[in-house]
Order: sequence, then C-alpha cells, then structure tokens
Amino acid sequence: MRAIWKGAIAFGLVNVPVKVYSATEDHDISLHQVHNADGGRIRYQRRCEVCSKIIEYEDIDKAYEDDGRTVVLTREELKSIPAENSHEIEVVQFVPVDQLDPMMFEKSYYLEPDSKSPKAYVLLRRALEDTDRVAIVQFALRDKTRLGALRIRDEVLVLQSLLWADEVREASFAALETSIRISAQEREMSAALVDSMASDFEPDQFTDEYQEQLRQLIEAKLDKGESLDTEETFGTPAEAGEGEVIDLMEALKRSIEKKRGGGGGAAETPARASGSAAKAAPKAAAKTTASKSTAAKSTASKAASTRTGASKTAAASKATAAKTARKGA
Repeated sequence: MRAIWKGAIAFGLVNVPVKVYSATEDHDISLHQVHNADGGRIRYQRRCEVCSKIIEYEDIDKAYEDDGRTVVLTREELKSIPAENSHEIEVVQFVPVDQLDPMMFEKSYYLEPDSKSPKAYVLLRRALEDTDRVAIVQFALRDKTRLGALRIRDEVLVLQSLLWADEVREASFAALETSIRISAQEREMSAALVDSMASDFEPDQFTDEYQEQLRQLIEAKLDKGESLDTEETFGTPAEAGEGEVIDLMEALKRSIEKKRGGGGGAAETPARASGSAAKAAPKAAAKTTASKSTAAKSTASKAASTRTGASKTAAASKATAAKTARKGA
C-alpha cells in the first residue's frame, strides 16, 4: 500500500504522527468507451466554451455561479483557506459505539504510526479499547473538511470519514403514514423465516457474480478471436487534434471577418469579396482574385496548425487585401 496523506492525531496534549492509507479498493473490471462502427476509442476533452481551445489541467481553475454571476477561485486562493492546509486529525470527543448511525459512514482509512517510537499510537489505541468508545475527529483531506470516527480494527487504528448531519436525507413516504394491521400469526411466521435463515456473517462467502460473468464473457471473446489490435483503436496525433484544428479555423475566420468589418467596403467575407470582384472586374481579374483567395485559404489552413497561426493568417489576409486594392486602383 502507498500512503495517500500524512498528518498527526491531536489527542489532548499528545501528538500521534500517522500515515493514512485507503482501507478499501475497487476490483471492478475497467471498461472504456469505443465507437461501435470501428472500435475507435472515445475521448473526452476539456474544451473552453469561449475560445474553443482544449485546456490543459494545470490551466484550469474552479468557479462558483450565483444568480448569473461567476466567481473564479484560483488554486492559490483555495490553498489559502486554513482548514484546507491542516494536516491535523483533531479529536473533539469520545462517544459510545452504538451512537454512530451506519448511514453516516463514508470511506475507511488505515492509520500507521509515523514515528520511531509508536508509544503515543499504542496509548491512544489502548484508551479506545479500555473505554469501549469511538473518537470523533475533524480533519481535512482532498480539498474538503471532514468529520470522522476513529476506532480499532485488528490492532490498527481506522479512520472512517462521516457524512455531515445535513448530508443525510430524511425519509418521508406517504405510504408508511397509513395505519397497517399486522396479525400475530403473520409476525410469528416472519420470525420463523428469519430464524431459518439466521447465520453468522462471513464476507468471504459472497462474490460479485456480475464481475465473474463479465470476466468469462471477455475471456470467451478472446478465445474466439473476437478482438482488435489495441493500437488500431487509437487515432494518429493528427487525427486526435483534428477537432481542435476545425474549431480553431472557425474562430480564425470569425476574427478575420470581424476585423474586416471595420474597413467599410472590405467588410465582405472572402466568398462575398470574390463574388463582388467577379462582377465589377474583367474575367481575367476575377480569375486572379479567385487564385489569390485560394492561396490565402491555403496559407490560413497551414498557419492554423501552429500556435502562431492566428497572427500569420491575419497578416496574410491583410497583405492580400492590400494587393487587391492597389490593382483595383
């Protein structure tokens, strides 16, 4: 196991350094999405809805929306909150075990002593054993302040994160508000059924049948040769970035049109400009204009594949417009 966090249990004046490990793990078979026509991998991209660019994780901040206004919170601002930076598991009270509602249990973690002498760790463990109580603690983990219960399992301290009181929903069902009459005979028969099925709980007796059958299905398809070469399900770098190029080209075209819009007669789009020139000038001039327009589009397409494409496309478009204006004059 690998520790996911380090901290210290604050037990009165006693400090107990610990390493925190996830006590559970997921054994479900991992599946991913593919195109049903060719088996190609389906990818999800973090795309900005304003600039249409794919954004790297390190350039992403968090935000809160309230009544039509969005407040952006940077990572530095979130880290500045004192509770989020605390590595202390503070014991706030000791309560009887039966007072904890299982509904509140969320996730479990093993705590390992993180000091040369585990005496303080053993002292806290013995205190819980002798009093038959659970320690209620508060701590911060993974960008969230949490409530927790500290108890013992196989001589090891276990930290179980708890839901806050307002996170547990109240159950209110109209069907249960009506008066239901249960006869004595029905209750006796129900009790007899329970007795016939009574046993000690042994978790190892139960298995995930769905996962077992899923594994059998996968192995059967492999044996029959019903599989693809994994490399064939991945697109080439050019194909993977195709969507970005298309969106970037569209954004560049809109930017060029917007800039040309401020120049009076030059406000026409490339297509409209070519049409106007064809009507106003001789056929030879129209052919020249069409040729230059095609060259400009080719230049814009190549420029869009680089990070400096926007500036090159704009420069090429201005140069083309200037030449056309001089020839027309």
